[in-house]
Amino acid sequence: MTTATRLVSTEWLASHLGEPDLVIVDGSWHMPATGRKGYDEYLKAHIPGAVFFDIDAIADTTSGLPHMLPSAAAFATAAEGLGISRDARIVVYDSAGLFSAPRVWWTLGVFGARNVFILDGGLPKWLAEGRPTETGASTPAPARFDARLEPDRVATIEQVAHRLAIGSVQVLDARAPERFRGEAPEPRAGVRPGHIPGARNLPFSEVVKDGRLADAATIRAAVEAAGIDSSKPVITSCGSGVTAAILWFALDSLGMPPVALYDGSWTEWGSSDQPAAIGPA
Repeated sequence: MTTATRLVSTEWLASHLGEPDLVIVDGSWHMPATGRKGYDEYLKAHIPGAVFFDIDAIADTTSGLPHMLPSAAAFATAAEGLGISRDARIVVYDSAGLFSAPRVWWTLGVFGARNVFILDGGLPKWLAEGRPTETGASTPAPARFDARLEPDRVATIEQVAHRLAIGSVQVLDARAPERFRGEAPEPRAGVRPGHIPGARNLPFSEVVKDGRLADAATIRAAVEAAGIDSSKPVITSCGSGVTAAILWFALDSLGMPPVALYDGSWTEWGSSDQPAAIGPA
């Protein structure tokens, strides 16, 4: 177990399966255009005992934006229904290796869980090693989760705009370069192309290699190439708050965790009356 990156190995997880204070969470999510459904795939095969965390359902479904954080009370109800407590050892994985698991990892941490880890290599590595899986839904034991949102770790559109205007923060966008520069259309209707003025671009693919977190030297070089000053605060962003959490996880592995994640990300900014920038940063 590596505390610097909050990763656990498949070997470690296999040796601890079934322990009463261990909760395994399948946090698989796919972009809408793929047609894939994380829960359907979970039912077909998941790590024994894993519960499914649906980021589209455990969310503020009234906001009009995709998978925004729910209230603390709504999160507590959902977590308890999954058998997740604040004090449990929680291991999150996804079916891509490292894609949506960081969003679940971050969400659990924002609401007060402290012993949250990500499975190194995720389900692909687990399957490649011939390890066991189950079908159907797991039945978790009852749990208590006293959820307390840490609001400072979640940035609003107003906070992002203000902090950029006064130069107190750097915004790091995880989207592909073509989307960041406004050369490719956004996948959601009504969202303009481009990026937040003043933001920097670090595509999440630069810090993920073969479904696993890249080594520290690669991440550090990518951060520097993006023009980020490691001594100044960072807010991560993306299209809808999912891959922004990958950047959070990567920066955290270097010992420089962001100050906040912009939950609405470009879906909110690009459909608002805030200015949009086109071209490179």
